[in-house]
Amino acid sequence: MLTLSYGPHAPQTIQCWDSAVPGSSRGVVVLVHGGYWRARFDASLMVPLARDLVRQGWAVANVEYRRGGNGGGWPETGQDVRSSVSAIAASAWRRAAPGPLVGVGHSVGGQLALLAADQLDAVVALAPVTDAARTHREGLGENAAAEFFGASPEQAPGIYAGASPVRQLPLGTPALVVHGAVDQRVPVEHSLDFIARARMAGDRIDFVSPYGLDHLDAIDPASPTWPFVRGWMDKVPAQVHRVRSSSSA
Repeated sequence: MLTLSYGPHAPQTIQCWDSAVPGSSRGVVVLVHGGYWRARFDASLMVPLARDLVRQGWAVANVEYRRGGNGGGWPETGQDVRSSVSAIAASAWRRAAPGPLVGVGHSVGGQLALLAADQLDAVVALAPVTDAARTHREGLGENAAAEFFGASPEQAPGIYAGASPVRQLPLGTPALVVHGAVDQRVPVEHSLDFIARARMAGDRIDFVSPYGLDHLDAIDPASPTWPFVRGWMDKVPAQVHRVRSSSSA
């Protein structure tokens, strides 16, 4: 396993896993973990998905970034993920694994992956945070937004807008949103509103909302939904062609 550093701070690292299938290169998956921006949650959350994906022939980059309590904040946390994607794209490791560059983010990792969509060939957002101001208003994650941003949306409207994928549309990138209908950590209504606005802005976004999928099940490779996600990712080259053809028409 290769470790890439993309900045001077300890959390600014990427664990790079090679495909376990000899001679195979489906592409590179960039994993971005969640945890409501808190330092006690780290990239180990995504290791089960990483192991599954490498068995399927993907190379995987599991991204760590600064969070609340270890140097993070806004815009630093968002900048970290964008810098990590740039570092991956420029690396010799990436050049040895041709194919699409696909971001897969969970919860606030979904937020961060969506905000880096312009650097990626496709994005999979698993139960994503899409509206930071709404997250603050609803007190989600035990008031995680108030804790992380240190101000209310009224006090810092620009910060909240910049941290909200719903305010940064269109994505211009193929996307899949997976969000359980009974998710209590991030209500599915957030994704429904995001998708409606993204489609109005011209984005083509696929959506699946399994009834029994709770928040952490979304990053369990044993969940019934995960094979669907992998199948969608296998079709990314065609998705990219469809979006780019539509954009140039």
